[in-house]
Amino acid sequence: MYKFLKLCSGITSMLVSIAFMFIPESIFEKYHLFQNIPNDVNIILNRIIFLLCIILLSIVICAIYMRFRRKIIIKGDNYIIQIEYGDINKIKKCKRVINFDECYSTTVGNGISDIKPSSVCGQYLLKHPNLDINKLINDSNLKPAKTNSKFQNKIRYDSGKLIQNGNDLLMAFAKLDKDGRGEFFSYKEFMECLSTLWDEIDKYYGQKDVCIPILGSGLTRINNQSFTQQQLLDILIMSYKLSTYKIKKPYKLRIICKKNDKFSLNKIGESY
Repeated sequence: MYKFLKLCSGITSMLVSIAFMFIPESIFEKYHLFQNIPNDVNIILNRIIFLLCIILLSIVICAIYMRFRRKIIIKGDNYIIQIEYGDINKIKKCKRVINFDECYSTTVGNGISDIKPSSVCGQYLLKHPNLDINKLINDSNLKPAKTNSKFQNKIRYDSGKLIQNGNDLLMAFAKLDKDGRGEFFSYKEFMECLSTLWDEIDKYYGQKDVCIPILGSGLTRINNQSFTQQQLLDILIMSYKLSTYKIKKPYKLRIICKKNDKFSLNKIGESY
């Protein structure tokens, strides 16, 4: 509500300033709502009515804008964050971060340990059926983590690390349990993952925008509870603002969000 009122106030001030600059005084003298009242009082009444009409128009404009806008931009001294609705697998002209699990699994299906077809990673793998993940890992000189995964004792990689596939940055992310399912993150682990990610992006962005999904949304759980897309977005933004590693202007971090009834660009920042 505060954001809505602030936006309405700004638009109202702008419209009133423009109107009173160009509308001559004679217009307010011309119309008489009441007979036998002094001319000065008539002008004041007309101005008040005009102001109320401007306020109403501003409310309508703001409501339409906030209802249908598809992106929002947050600017700081040394960063630009653009949050937008979309499908990251359809975004072009940027470096895309695609989150895999910690073992860079590539099997898509409905099995317990399979990558779900509806996930960002699943959609990406279905579009790249011949992806040679081991070659990409070797080409990126990515070092394994110090311990193996709980899932079949496989080699794992630290969450937040990236390997490059053209303009795509494939990210080691979800920890796996013994059955190959996404395991619970602690809040500390999640923040450490994001810190690693911003460091990695700083190395790879190469004077291009970087697009990331809302990490953790869907199958990942933190501290035994599911965070909403709205909450996870706010965590991403907060972490990036605090990081010493940022994409240098005019390039920006673009966070791609799935549009649903429980998420709104208008509620950004309300989770903390």
